[in-house]
Amino acid sequence: NILMPTVHALFGPEMAHNLAIKALSYGVVPKKQKQEFDRLPCKVFGLEFSNPVGIAAGFDKHVEAVGGLNKLGFGFVEVGSITPLPQDGNDKPRVFRLPKDKAVINRYGFNSCGHQDAVTRLSKNISGETILGVNLGKNKESLDATKDYTEGVLKLGTYADYIVINVSSPNTPGLRSLQGRDKLKNLCTAVSFFNLESLRSDADWAHMVVAAKNQLPNKPPILVKIAPDLTDHDKVDIAHVVVQSKVDGLIVSNTSIARPESLESSNKTERGGLSGEPVREMSTKLVADMYKLTHGKVPIVGVGGIWNGKDAYEKIRAGASLVQIYTSLIYEGPPVVNKIKRELNELLEINGFSNVSDAIGVDHK
Repeated sequence: NILMPTVHALFGPEMAHNLAIKALSYGVVPKKQKQEFDRLPCKVFGLEFSNPVGIAAGFDKHVEAVGGLNKLGFGFVEVGSITPLPQDGNDKPRVFRLPKDKAVINRYGFNSCGHQDAVTRLSKNISGETILGVNLGKNKESLDATKDYTEGVLKLGTYADYIVINVSSPNTPGLRSLQGRDKLKNLCTAVSFFNLESLRSDADWAHMVVAAKNQLPNKPPILVKIAPDLTDHDKVDIAHVVVQSKVDGLIVSNTSIARPESLESSNKTERGGLSGEPVREMSTKLVADMYKLTHGKVPIVGVGGIWNGKDAYEKIRAGASLVQIYTSLIYEGPPVVNKIKRELNELLEINGFSNVSDAIGVDHK
């Protein structure tokens, strides 16, 4: 595969990313790219997935390439993060390759087209061919995160198969503080469609939740995306809130603010969130921890450092029902999607699993 090294040699990270989005928006993908495998279809959140490998949020931030990403063979596509108002994000440069480490550092800062443009694009682009997740963020200058997220549910929920509340990007000041027990509980309660009876009588956003429940015929599942840099106390608090608030799932995990000593690339000290191979073990451990803390009752989407079928298989055995990739697509290009699926299917066969769902959490049994 000489395509990606050539692209990286010719273009900076953000320009290369923008070109990829443009190509995908026009459906420019390799021939015979989309392949499916017999052990990979699965049902999660009541949705039928052709395979458990999705593209993580942050790749198609502005809902421009859903159809093209579907043609690459992903089992689901997650767009965003989308903020209520358009915002430019942080100053450039804001994304950096770490090739020696198979990693990326980004500090985009929720650059977003905003809800209104997203609605326009979602209404034009939805074909029903792929399961679509919509990842919601808050505006940088917003003083009311709950309002930002609830408005996102109301405006974009109609077009989503599932909704993600992103409280874990390291590039928006104060965002990760929403992972604390009280703030997360209030937020989860405010956006939940299924938990009206648990709303406090003085909840500021109760009327918005009722409106969401009444207005959205599809009632999409709600997932919360968490950071990998959590203390044991944080994990317990998040698990408690997720179970009590009847959140439908967790995405584990976002990028990391940690900088392992093993990093070798010249850009290793750049500020922002680290993704790719260096966060793989950290992410897989967090998947296992959250699976145990939620007693396997809350479906988990495992994200972080997945480059092959073995990496995906490890996350599934640790407790993930689905997985997502991002950084490996940047480095290896479209072929990585089928490689992961093919190798995962082979590992399931070798280990005696007739379906990927049978392998979920087996490391705990």
